[in-house]
Amino acid sequence: MSRKRRFQPPIELELDITDLTHDGRGVARHEGKAVFVTGALPGEKVRAQVRVSRKPFDEGSTVEVLVPSPDRVTPQCAHFGLCGGCALQHLAPAAQVAAKQHTLAENFERIGQVKPERWLEPLTGAPWGYRRRARLGVKFVPKKGRVLVGFREAADPRFIADVSRCEVLVENVGGKIGAIAALMDSLEARAQIPQIEVAAGDDRTALVFRNLQPLCQDDQEKLLAFGAREGFAIFLQPGGNDTVAPLDGGAPELGFSLPVYGVDYAFRPLDFIQVNGAMNQRMLDHALALLDPKPHERILDLFCGLGNFTLPLARHCAHVVGVEGEAGLVRRAHENAARNGIANAQFHAADLTTDLRGQPWVREGFDALLLDPPRTGADATIPQLPLESIGRIVYVSCHPGSLARDAGILVRDHGYRLAAAGVMDMFPHTAHVESIALFEKR
Repeated sequence: MSRKRRFQPPIELELDITDLTHDGRGVARHEGKAVFVTGALPGEKVRAQVRVSRKPFDEGSTVEVLVPSPDRVTPQCAHFGLCGGCALQHLAPAAQVAAKQHTLAENFERIGQVKPERWLEPLTGAPWGYRRRARLGVKFVPKKGRVLVGFREAADPRFIADVSRCEVLVENVGGKIGAIAALMDSLEARAQIPQIEVAAGDDRTALVFRNLQPLCQDDQEKLLAFGAREGFAIFLQPGGNDTVAPLDGGAPELGFSLPVYGVDYAFRPLDFIQVNGAMNQRMLDHALALLDPKPHERILDLFCGLGNFTLPLARHCAHVVGVEGEAGLVRRAHENAARNGIANAQFHAADLTTDLRGQPWVREGFDALLLDPPRTGADATIPQLPLESIGRIVYVSCHPGSLARDAGILVRDHGYRLAAAGVMDMFPHTAHVESIALFEKR
């Protein structure tokens, strides 16, 4: 009941903003109750319109900034505030990173009740044109008489934001949102395609059209002609992920390289890869430097995907075992190892959230561990691991709360110390906090 939204006649308040929420809204207090204010930044005084009341907090939006933060900047995107793809374009990039580091520190203290012995310098990169994976919503809007293509609206995710370009997508996609919308508008099936997945490799960029009904020949020809003209590989997805196929019958895979490690990857358009390609290279360098693999060591890589960490690790240790829950990614990891002539990497498919006692790799000894779990973290996995021999753990996290919880488990229950931690700005202009932590046996 406490989470039920109650819309009320709007009231205007002058509020002092003291913090940011996990989704990038300003935090204030009015008569002892928290108020979350869209478009407001810490240190500001704003006039806000409050429309939604919940039992623990109210929600509103900024009407006027009365006293601006020194870190407030003009958003680069003309659609910022309407589009929900970004939450922090009005905050200077350095201040965004500082806010994320503050969020990580607060989670460690409040949830994990731990503190890093050393804070790592934040990893940062280019703040624009970085996003190589995305899901774009598609909607034919009769009242507008046309198709909209883009991310969901910030104020109401039921609606697609009416945008003409995106500043954070790779430029060959972000600069062509209007052209993609015009293409959709020309199709007979314009009302039957709810989304387009974007996946950019080093040499090709795929657009995956989720076609709920078979496409007529004319629509297929229009898609192929658009792909040829604009430089896209066109894929269709009539069912589940395993139905994704190139419309022209060509290569089903894209690719990217990590030249520093002498590794090339092939992946399918809907496979998980790190969204920010340039930052992925920097993250790998960072993780390997922290884990410090030795030529004689055996290393365990959990939630390994298609081998993003596993294959670079294999270049620096005696043997590495990668484990992943999605069988398709495990097949791709095997293939990528063979493609790169890597014989000292072994892969297993296993649901890492379930009982692992029957898994043969659990009984093997390892010197170091790399964890890269989903947002839910690794609390179900950690107690089942052969931690007696593991002296170092590098934990890559996409959610500060689950990292903080798991840090508490490792420190209090398994004899590790939190040697170092820091943020990696994988998603500039969003409130997403990507981080990394090093644990060492006491």
